[in-house]
Amino acid sequence: MKLFKSLLVAPATLGLLAPLSATANEVTISDFSPAEQIAVTNSRVDGLEARMNDMEAGGFSETTTASFSLDTVIGAVDGGNDSTEAVTFDYQMNIGLSTSFTGEDSLDVTIDVGGTSDASGTVATEAATIMGYQATGGKMVVDGITYTFPLGGATVLVGDTTDISSTFTGACAYSAFTDSTPDDCGTGNSLGVGGKGVTASIGYAFDSGFSLAGGVSSTKSAIMTKEGTDMYGIEAAYTADNYGVAVAYVTDDKAAAAETTFWGVNGFYSFDLASISVGVETEETSGVDKSGYFVGLSFPEVGPGSVGLALATQQNYKDSEEELLIYEASYSYPINDGMTITPGVYIKEASGTTDDDTGVLVKTSFSF
Repeated sequence: MKLFKSLLVAPATLGLLAPLSATANEVTISDFSPAEQIAVTNSRVDGLEARMNDMEAGGFSETTTASFSLDTVIGAVDGGNDSTEAVTFDYQMNIGLSTSFTGEDSLDVTIDVGGTSDASGTVATEAATIMGYQATGGKMVVDGITYTFPLGGATVLVGDTTDISSTFTGACAYSAFTDSTPDDCGTGNSLGVGGKGVTASIGYAFDSGFSLAGGVSSTKSAIMTKEGTDMYGIEAAYTADNYGVAVAYVTDDKAAAAETTFWGVNGFYSFDLASISVGVETEETSGVDKSGYFVGLSFPEVGPGSVGLALATQQNYKDSEEELLIYEASYSYPINDGMTITPGVYIKEASGTTDDDTGVLVKTSFSF
């Protein structure tokens, strides 16, 4: 910047030598002392230099922040659902942009980049499927746009391609290794309910630890009309220092199809050594009932890392159907503040004479 400043000082100083007109009086260089001339010039240059420094340092608005995360998984799956039994590599990257206009609100944009997909654009490997990675073929895809703001003590969220449960509290202490045993303790259709497209959700947390939340989501093509698909959800939760419980009700009208309703309950209890998390979910469509469950154990301090053990039904089943389970075990340890490695194994049951899937994977998570 010193060279840039010198280049500006020279012509600016020469400019002071030219006559200036001010009203009816002629002002020349003799009316200013050399010190005053240099002070005025330096003041102008410093102001311009400060503006350029702000542009270089900020890049964009001072209230905007960006966060990045990258998950990679390398491993192999042996079993009936993956005939290749090859060692594969998959990744998914997430970019989050957040801006506040008042200090209490937040405009957020989430962008996903998934690496592995086949010719049809779907996830190509069993490992990527079990981890829940999206198949974008390396292209950036907007995964959600939301605006969150306070309203009379409550938190309101509106957005596109986002979840009703974004304002839900939940009561699950288990962090899942695979996507088939989700973080919401097996209640993904109720306490972890997603969205149809356009979504509005509101939550209120009381000082006592009790909270209430609810929301609605509709397809973009037809909002809140019979031609579209609408989903409604409400949740109540109570959380204390070492335990919590939450219950949610969700209804999905599915447009012209039969309406489906979901009930979900999850909770956790923390001991000195570990915490246990459980979840139960039921659904009903045209008088047909289904249910599923989840149990998980978390050991937060095992050497330098933490251990997770869980089992869950792969989906909700009718009483007459065969229940297929998935089991997982993982050990997660941080290498540094921005990098965590998690080796893990899972067994996914298959029906009939088909062999169960057994996967051995190593997940590496980066945040920056």
